[in-house]
Amino acid sequence: MRSTITERGQTVIPAAIRRQFHLSPADRLEWVLDNGTIRVVPVRANPVEAFRGQGKGGSTGRLLAARRKELANE
Repeated sequence: MRSTITERGQTVIPAAIRRQFHLSPADRLEWVLDNGTIRVVPVRANPVEAFRGQGKGGSTGRLLAARRKELANE
């Protein structure tokens, strides 16, 4: 799939990619330079919710506990 970059540096994410990755206007994209290539990684509006279901169990609880500890140390 291809898209064009406008004079203002904007581009369109093809609909098939938006559907496959469930991207919405609230989501952000992170652009990563990787050995001469560009990777585009979706960053969900709520990263904890995006992480949910990806671990082996208990990971979300550990992540939330770590975040609480980090916030307490700020």
